[in-house]
Amino acid sequence: RTFVLEQKFGFNKMDGKTFAGDFLKEVLLTLIIGLPLIYAVLYLMGAMGEFWWAYVWLVLTGFSLLMFWLYPTYIAPIFNKFKPLDNTDLKAKIDNLLTRTGFKSDGVFVMDGSKRSSHGNAYFTGIGKNKRIVFYDTLLEGMEDQEVEAILAHELGHFHHKHIRKHMITSFAISLLGLALLGYLINESSIIMDPDKAITDWFFHGLGVSNPSYHTALILFTLTMPVFSFFIAPISNALSRKHEFEADAFAAKHTNADDLVSSLVKLYRDNAATLTPDKLYSAFHDSHPSASIRIKELKRHA
Repeated sequence: RTFVLEQKFGFNKMDGKTFAGDFLKEVLLTLIIGLPLIYAVLYLMGAMGEFWWAYVWLVLTGFSLLMFWLYPTYIAPIFNKFKPLDNTDLKAKIDNLLTRTGFKSDGVFVMDGSKRSSHGNAYFTGIGKNKRIVFYDTLLEGMEDQEVEAILAHELGHFHHKHIRKHMITSFAISLLGLALLGYLINESSIIMDPDKAITDWFFHGLGVSNPSYHTALILFTLTMPVFSFFIAPISNALSRKHEFEADAFAAKHTNADDLVSSLVKLYRDNAATLTPDKLYSAFHDSHPSASIRIKELKRHA
């Protein structure tokens, strides 16, 4: 993807050295963080009896919250360089926006996104007091200060409407249901293959596994879930698009709607996004509304 599609359309700025460095860092992080987590999951599956899935869910939920807290300050800097925003005029606009909207930040930073891609982005991330505002340098280069302020207001809108929290709660609930389902499938097969149980034949024999175990059950479940989750994607995407409209409305209220419109036009243009996607395709694949619909709605707020 990076060296074919991204390169073809002029987005890739990454050289082989940077790509190899990122790959090695990802491998090391997987070994340091991922392997102990997998070991803990497999241990709990074998040691905690019929309701192992509840214990696994607690561990995974705690791990997710920990990563959400650690990522901005400790993990992201492993891959990118961050420096405090030195544009005093923009910083003043941001401070004023935070005051007006009742938000506090642990700092405003610029990330060297141009080292890897020409895509622009901005985000407000973190948990508790460990929140920070991050702008890609590519975004700042292509936007006016008031457009950057409007983009940030949109991101703050997600926090104001508690979209991040709602998304996390929904994800945790879905993971609990998924693990409970996996627990049901494993308990039905009793891991000691019972050829008289149809569900065993479907979950293990039907998927080509003759020697079932906890780790094969986990792998099979991970591989088969996307087939079923694909059909609920329209519901998830519809909710996500609703959240985008709410964040846009928040930005229009606290900044200038026309500034957000002009920034969206630049973002869609610079990212070569489809302006009028097919409705059916969009329902399954797009978490954001199309540009024309968002702009029409923002014009209503202007």
